[in-house]
Amino acid sequence: MRCRAFAGDVLPTLVTEGAQVDAVEFQNGVSLNLKLTNCDSAGTSRSFSFKFRPDPILKLRRMGSVMTRFVAALAISLSLAAPCIAADTLADALRIIQGKELVDLTHTFSPTTPVWGGFGQATMSAACDPKTHQPYTIEHDGFRTTFYSMVGQYGTHVDPPAHFRSDGMTMDEIPLKQMILPLVVFDMTPMLPKDPNHALTIDDIKAWEKEHGTIPAGAFAALRTDMSKEWTANPEHFKRSPFPAWSLAAIKFLFEERKVTAIGHESLDTDTTETMDSETWILHQNHYQIEAMTNLDKVPPAGAVIVVTWPKVDHGVGFPARAFAILP
Repeated sequence: MRCRAFAGDVLPTLVTEGAQVDAVEFQNGVSLNLKLTNCDSAGTSRSFSFKFRPDPILKLRRMGSVMTRFVAALAISLSLAAPCIAADTLADALRIIQGKELVDLTHTFSPTTPVWGGFGQATMSAACDPKTHQPYTIEHDGFRTTFYSMVGQYGTHVDPPAHFRSDGMTMDEIPLKQMILPLVVFDMTPMLPKDPNHALTIDDIKAWEKEHGTIPAGAFAALRTDMSKEWTANPEHFKRSPFPAWSLAAIKFLFEERKVTAIGHESLDTDTTETMDSETWILHQNHYQIEAMTNLDKVPPAGAVIVVTWPKVDHGVGFPARAFAILP
């Protein structure tokens, strides 16, 4: 560690050798600007500003050690300026997010959207006045609205545990903190020319980790197959079976060993077994999944964040969802 002190400064600029660099600047006797570079595995940079009361500053001026003064100042900032820290952190987080690229992971859906044959297509029509049975129009009523008739598992959608488990969490019971998660993407497309219906294995996951690092606990794991490119271009082929999918062994490894929170994929089902082994296991373990995702080819294998949510239907067991990724 190397420190440089400048005349008139209460604290020096602090430079740390190695992968992590902490830049600290103390100015005007009342403001500490702290910049952390490469402060996490994604290489994120964060900046914080702390305000102090005059009395502690006078005490700081009497300290002889540069490092002691730095530690004392930081301690004071944490103890005396907690409200300021929280506000700055949220504002800084918003600024960072607004400067990032966002990728929509959600398909547009319509009455022609691919859906499991057992459900049938959605219908969408103009909502009508129940008394006159006439559709509302902007010209006559000043507004218009649509009546939707469709199964919950339509388009890009959420499968909550209650979809397969009678006592499982319903859509409205899934915690909000499970809707903002680190995102990891397993790209199976290089394997598909030789094995078009490859099911992701534990070995595939471990090979991914050798290149990208251990999957973080609490992550959302997504499976890229590029099936989504056929969503509108070739919907009948999109609904094919078998198709590239997850293996049950890989699913169990992700949830039991790597402690992921949820998974998602481009297909309408989790695997191609007759008894839907993987989906049944996930939902019976009280985890949720997102089906019919898209644009996973635009997201890096690691480092992104997924935001996914859905309407808060009372005791809902499935509904179209909206998901997007925040790129690093």
